[in-house]
Amino acid sequence: MARRTRQMLLDPSIRFQPDLAVEALNARYEGAPPQDVLHAALRFYAGGIAVVSSFGAESAVLLHMVSEINPHTPVLLIDTEMLFPQTIAYQEELTAWLGLTDVRRIRQDRAELKQRDPYGALHLSNPDACCTMRKVEPLERALQHFTASISGRKRFQAGTRVAMPLFEQERGGRIKVNPLAEWSPKEIAAYMVAHDLPRHPLVAEGYPSIGCMPCTSKVGEGEDARAGRWRGQDKIECGIHFTPEGARRAS
Repeated sequence: MARRTRQMLLDPSIRFQPDLAVEALNARYEGAPPQDVLHAALRFYAGGIAVVSSFGAESAVLLHMVSEINPHTPVLLIDTEMLFPQTIAYQEELTAWLGLTDVRRIRQDRAELKQRDPYGALHLSNPDACCTMRKVEPLERALQHFTASISGRKRFQAGTRVAMPLFEQERGGRIKVNPLAEWSPKEIAAYMVAHDLPRHPLVAEGYPSIGCMPCTSKVGEGEDARAGRWRGQDKIECGIHFTPEGARRAS
């Protein structure tokens, strides 16, 4: 697949007010195209913002938008050392195709992993503890160097996300930006087609939502896209966006 020629899609004269608070930013950008939200975030938090990406089923959309504005933006992939090999290969392919220059694979300290999960089976007995150790803690350490982060979350993905704002302030003061919050599955799919973006190879095999190998299964016809994540458990989030106690399936 040939790499498309990069173009600046956004008008650099877009009104920008760096003194706006989170509430004002949400009021200003609610209903705006994701590219405008990104444009504002990357200018407002220039030098102190990173994208957190799983390089999963829909990750190419957000990463493509970022690459059109600033391909040098840091991109953080949490390598739990339990990812599908197809995800690592996809990360390498997509990084090269989009011309991203600062993709960082972050992981838990090996000695810490050996001490707390010596047999690599913690996900079987305590998946919340496994996610905390392999994802939450490494990401928190990595984000200490940033004042803001960008996620690819959408409101349609889970009941815990239906009221998610475009800009939110986390405990500790860090800002999280969710440019795609308002987009529907149809809009995501249409963008992928319009820009001929490379697909994660597991999507064609029945994995519309992709996490770690032990905790991700195929999704059947008619099932929710995230039904294959932590199947058979009430868990629906890994914890990097919500605490485990606040991320349960509806009964």
